[in-house]
Amino acid sequence: MATPSSDVVLHTPDSVHNPPVDLDLEAFMGTWHVTYSTLPLWKDKKDVTITYALKPGGKEVQFDDTVEYRAHGADATSAPSRITGVDTLVTSPTSPAAAGTPPAPTRYKWRGKGWLAVATSRWAVLGCSADPSPANAHAWAVTYFAKTLFTPAGLDVYARTPRGLPAELVREIVARAAALGGEAGALAGGFFEVERSGVERGPGVC
Repeated sequence: MATPSSDVVLHTPDSVHNPPVDLDLEAFMGTWHVTYSTLPLWKDKKDVTITYALKPGGKEVQFDDTVEYRAHGADATSAPSRITGVDTLVTSPTSPAAAGTPPAPTRYKWRGKGWLAVATSRWAVLGCSADPSPANAHAWAVTYFAKTLFTPAGLDVYARTPRGLPAELVREIVARAAALGGEAGALAGGFFEVERSGVERGPGVC
């Protein structure tokens, strides 16, 4: 396993406090490709994308969340399956010294739309590139999904293009996740590459 480098900084998931990632939320919006994951639900899927779109106005920070994917054997031109929901920023309790300081925009409660309106989950951004915008072809992010009644906890690695990230960068991300220890560190041992149509699987990096 690669030795973690200073180029990749990840934070431990916390059910109370928001991971202190210096995140430009507007730049984080747009479509991300899930290129590596530990979540079992992606093992028989491909072309997994997650698209975020900020909802204007309102007292809470919210954005639409659209997940699209294809079954492993589906044609690359077939219509993808879709899951839609809304993410709402979860705020951390603040100490008197931190009063007035907004929490990092990194921890969210997801609620499904339509027939999934009764479904909820919690997730967080554990780290991302300094420039996470769609204009940066090497942008990356690591997200943590808390355990629910139906799914185990897991980690995803996001990239802005279906081609994904350089192998060495992926190795650094996996190593840094493992170095977190605890639940996240244990999860990092289960990373696998998520299939993308027209993209050859990379060399073993996990």
